[in-house]
Amino acid sequence: MSAEGHDHAMDHEHEHHHKQTFITKYIFSTDHKMIAKQYLITGIFMGVIGILMSLLFRMQLAWPEESFKIFNILLGDKFAPNGVMANDIYLALVTIHGTIMVFFVLTAGLSGTFSNLLIPLQIGARDMASGFMNMISYWLFFISAVIMLSSLFVEAGPASSGWTIYPPLSALPQAIPGSGTGMTLWLISMAIFIASSLMGSLNYIVTVINLRTKGMSMTRLPLTIWTFFVTAIIGVVSFPVLLSAALLLIFDRSFGTSFFLSDIYIAGEVLHYQGGSPVLFEHLFWFLGHPEVYIVILPAMGIVSEVLATSARKPIFGYRAMIISTLAIAFLSTIVWGHHMFVSGMNPFLGSVFTFTTLLIAIPSAVKAFNWITTLWKGNLQFNPAMLFSIGMVSTFITGGLTGIILGDSTLDINVHDTYFVVAHFHLVMGISALYGMFAGVYHWFPRLYGRMMNKNLGYIHFWVTAVCSYGVFFPMHFIGLAGLPRRYYTNTNFPLFDDLQNVNVLITMFALVGGAFQLIFLYNFFASIFYGKRSVQNPWKSNTLEWTAPVEHIHGNWPGALPVVYRWPYDYSNPHHDVDFVPQNVPMKPGEEVLHH
Repeated sequence: MSAEGHDHAMDHEHEHHHKQTFITKYIFSTDHKMIAKQYLITGIFMGVIGILMSLLFRMQLAWPEESFKIFNILLGDKFAPNGVMANDIYLALVTIHGTIMVFFVLTAGLSGTFSNLLIPLQIGARDMASGFMNMISYWLFFISAVIMLSSLFVEAGPASSGWTIYPPLSALPQAIPGSGTGMTLWLISMAIFIASSLMGSLNYIVTVINLRTKGMSMTRLPLTIWTFFVTAIIGVVSFPVLLSAALLLIFDRSFGTSFFLSDIYIAGEVLHYQGGSPVLFEHLFWFLGHPEVYIVILPAMGIVSEVLATSARKPIFGYRAMIISTLAIAFLSTIVWGHHMFVSGMNPFLGSVFTFTTLLIAIPSAVKAFNWITTLWKGNLQFNPAMLFSIGMVSTFITGGLTGIILGDSTLDINVHDTYFVVAHFHLVMGISALYGMFAGVYHWFPRLYGRMMNKNLGYIHFWVTAVCSYGVFFPMHFIGLAGLPRRYYTNTNFPLFDDLQNVNVLITMFALVGGAFQLIFLYNFFASIFYGKRSVQNPWKSNTLEWTAPVEHIHGNWPGALPVVYRWPYDYSNPHHDVDFVPQNVPMKPGEEVLHH
């Protein structure tokens, strides 16, 4: 359908638009803005659960074998007899915490929320290419989240072989208590999650390619759209590989095959498996698992680029270099998965190949960091909460990325692999950095989502406490990791060697408890502002991108009447040809005005 025909059809639909019921508006909605809110609120809910779990096992690490009333209340007599945490449930909490945060909070909170909200609005489209498929993708995501949480309530407990679910622990139901029904539910949940993710990704790709408004060439797209687009492509390439790994694992568990199992003895009994290899599973898992890091961090990078340019009142530095570095990261992220497997007995030559490709990815990442800092340089900086979180993300991305250079080197990695050094590295570079990007996005686009403003002062408190506590938690972890403290142990009391590190664990846990508690300020600010926040003007940040040209009150179709036409790139801030410091994309060029970014 041509753009005009599509417009006409939309006007026609408005004339006959019957009153929406609660169910069609809030539950089975095909409007991308409502689906973005559904993803965001589901992601926030899952985030609360994920953070709560991490606080429980941090308490166990700081004060092992102590009795806590809260353990007994939350975990029950079976998993916390007399308030002392059992080792089985410790592993399960670590596993589900990792799964929830990586897939259900960061992937959904960033791609699900902001791709849905911004792709149609920033490219000047009425909605996604397929509203129905968009709705189905959210509902599959929701069902998958429910199944994942339901595994917490099965008798033997949830999956407990780490979020990477390596066989044989995950492949043999009799291996550990968490290998039973809980593991089966984990696999079903992930299979449904992957279906949801693929539907969403295909929708985003088609929308960006086909539904851009008149004048919106690929080189006039905001960097947010570039990162969402490239993220969706990585998802389509790598998620099916995890799906195949999950399906083969289900076969091994339930149908007696041995894709990942070979020569196994349990309690002296020889099992009939032969010919499989758990290393094959590692390859399949990390072929998604490493691109997943970038599926999480790229949208955050796009959001940060947008917020930094808007709040520095300056064109983004190196727009084309940013696009090229995004594409380079996407390509390289699919050929570095082996660096998670340096200790699996990999051929040293192959190890050196993966070391080379891993260190290469530092180049486009450094280009981004350099361009963000240069965008800030001599800008007219406006330190709103979104800007603070964006600058925080640049900081954690650089500090977390530096340790990646150590872990990406096969000879150095062997010394710190499976210690807290690795935990510190990936939490900073993908966990905290992606969360900061998500918070920046929420503070920045909240007026676009709800037509109201969030409280700025609460935002400042939220940022500063979160920033101090994040470094307070993950900075000391590097040192206990270098001292050799292994990860995934529920207590280290059996090793006198580590007694001196116990007080560092207590310090980390104190920071974690304070940081976790202060997220309640964000929750209060978010939910209270939806109902009681100050009403927002149409373009509160004086931003150039198209989403701020649509009216504040939500209509299905985004713009009443004709779609906006684009005449310029999205970062025309402080253009000397204009009296104001921002020129929206739909403002025509003046005679004699040159384009700033060429």
